[in-house]
Amino acid sequence: MTGRAPRLLPWVTDGGKPCYLAADSSGSGYLSRLADNMESVQLGLAADLVKEARGILDGRQWTAGQLHLLALQLTECLTDVHRVAESRGARLPQPAEATA
Repeated sequence: MTGRAPRLLPWVTDGGKPCYLAADSSGSGYLSRLADNMESVQLGLAADLVKEARGILDGRQWTAGQLHLLALQLTECLTDVHRVAESRGARLPQPAEATA
């Protein structure tokens, strides 16, 4: 291992547990590229769902079933986006501690 923290991947195990990758220092291996592409797709789907949600809510005529489905979809997308943010945040360089 290279001393880098493992990367949180944008998918989970069948049991719902997080998956990690002990990536090389370049971060350009096959699994890293696959994860980058999946994150991009997840973020794009989330953006599309936000537009759809705004359309449903702006119309002010929805059924309980539509709102329930929307809440489920938004929760799923928010979970994915949160995982992407955690993963990317963990890979940011840590600021040097200020000396007093």
